[in-house]
Amino acid sequence: MAINIGRRQFIAVLSGAATVGPWKANAQQPRVPVVGFLSSRSPGESSGLIAAFQQGLGEVGFVEGRNVAVAFRWAEGHYDRLPALAVELVNLPVAVLLAAGGSSSALSAKAATSTVPIVFSAVSVPVQLGLVASLNRPGGNVTGMGMFGSELWAKSVELS
Repeated sequence: MAINIGRRQFIAVLSGAATVGPWKANAQQPRVPVVGFLSSRSPGESSGLIAAFQQGLGEVGFVEGRNVAVAFRWAEGHYDRLPALAVELVNLPVAVLLAAGGSSSALSAKAATSTVPIVFSAVSVPVQLGLVASLNRPGGNVTGMGMFGSELWAKSVELS
């Protein structure tokens, strides 16, 4: 179950909670959304990526530990671990899954779920791999950022 709450909704909930009284203070707190982070690499290799990821979350109002949780799973170069790690993240459950570190992470994430939104990075041929239907209309629950050198070069020659 993904929780998607806006700033106004949060303020309304907070002000409503203040009027309920102290007897509700021990009630269960709403869960924060969990972002799954699946990588074929190790945390040490990905420190720059993690910093950029956390900065990007902050730029859209999410602060890890405050209003979003991040569940990291690292294959540390053991690509055979990726499918199990992807399933583990989906079962948490996560609101969205970031598949970092190339096509193996993205393919494992896609195999693990058809409902959780997946964002991949560093995939060079997502259409050919079957991750997305097309670049302009990915379809399904998978989208992302890729390295499109060869496709873009061919397109630029075509336009010349």
